[in-house]
Amino acid sequence: MDWCVPSYVNAVMQSLRAAGYRAYLVGGCVRDLLRGTQPADYDLTTDAQPEAVLARFDAAAHPTGLPHGTVTVVSAGYPVEITTMRRDGAYRDNRHPEQVSFTDRIEEDLARRDFTVNAMALGADGVLIDPFGGEGDLAAKTLRCVGKAEVRFAEDALRILRLLRFAAVLGFGVEEETARAARALRANLASVASERVYAEMNRLLCGGNVTQVLLAFPDVLGAVIAEILPCVGFDQRNPHHIYDVWGHTARSVGFVPPQRELRWTMLFHDLGKPLSMTLDEAGVGHFYGHTALSAQLAEAVMERLHFEKALREQVRVQLACFDDTFPPERAALHREMARRGREVTGKLLLTKLADNAAKAHNGLARAQAPWRAAQEIFDALAAEGACCAVGELAVSGADLLALGFAGRGVGLALQKLLDEVASEKLDNTRPALLARARRLRRSGFGAEK
Repeated sequence: MDWCVPSYVNAVMQSLRAAGYRAYLVGGCVRDLLRGTQPADYDLTTDAQPEAVLARFDAAAHPTGLPHGTVTVVSAGYPVEITTMRRDGAYRDNRHPEQVSFTDRIEEDLARRDFTVNAMALGADGVLIDPFGGEGDLAAKTLRCVGKAEVRFAEDALRILRLLRFAAVLGFGVEEETARAARALRANLASVASERVYAEMNRLLCGGNVTQVLLAFPDVLGAVIAEILPCVGFDQRNPHHIYDVWGHTARSVGFVPPQRELRWTMLFHDLGKPLSMTLDEAGVGHFYGHTALSAQLAEAVMERLHFEKALREQVRVQLACFDDTFPPERAALHREMARRGREVTGKLLLTKLADNAAKAHNGLARAQAPWRAAQEIFDALAAEGACCAVGELAVSGADLLALGFAGRGVGLALQKLLDEVASEKLDNTRPALLARARRLRRSGFGAEK
């Protein structure tokens, strides 16, 4: 097999080999090479002690994790992480080994890893070392723990979330014993730092197989985001929904593009439904005000997981406009774009389409139709560069000052012009705007009282 290992990585391996050491590619890069995909990075393990690695590569070597035997070598401008083969000692906090010891046996190093598809090594001679059947599990698209699943997850609870993340990103199924152990030990996720939970969830949510993972493991995910648990199995008792709240949520997440703000928005958008349900005389469920409640619950999750400020604000904005409704008409779309901005409106349409697609098998064509029509109008407006902000008007505040507007009246007049342009009542041309501004001035619009 042609492994297509980059020359800068091969140079490091061959340098270690020339010095009398063994060197192996390990972990995700071997998995990805076997899958025929380009690895994001390359990790090596060797029987050389960290001090020997530092000496071998001199100024190109950097001690980035000496307590665990890790040195990063810069080769042709690229970082290559090299870790001395090791055994892990006892785990006492469900996360970290109390001590590590080095070994010269690659099989011992692979035995401490999480899943069989990540426990393969590729030698500098091109020979694959696979003591736990990872190649077979890779071919079967199956995630299985190395050794006993209960032991692996008890050692490090983060592996439970990694399992779900790999299932979502790789599109793999989970072996029965591994799935059972993940559920049985999910409470141990409380020992995982929120920053690590957040990192795994970001990657999980953007996976192509996210819907299947959300549907299969809500109990596990609920150990880190308890707000989702009331949604699981909650009957909406509404003819527009054939799924329970969680079934709808899981599907809607998968129906938006794999952008973090969109995926988190859809995960959060119905959290408030179990708290807001009312039944009418016919026994039909209604959820008045549920989006505002969902936004409140989302704030708690984002605070707890330490969302970065930019993403938190993006999710807030999308949830704030989630209930916006308007007919699929040019003026209505243009007004929405002026109110919310192009980017937010574009993402709103994506969430609307996903929301409706997740209500029934193959979506609800009738419910989606107006939003598809709105999408076409939005695309046309965006393509022609329709004016959506005061700063995009063909006149400025200075122009209005010259016409006699003053103080607060300048801003009010500019907003009035934008409203009329967005309502398709006024062309965004300098002559048309100046003429309209003169009429507003003569009428006393914006004058101080």
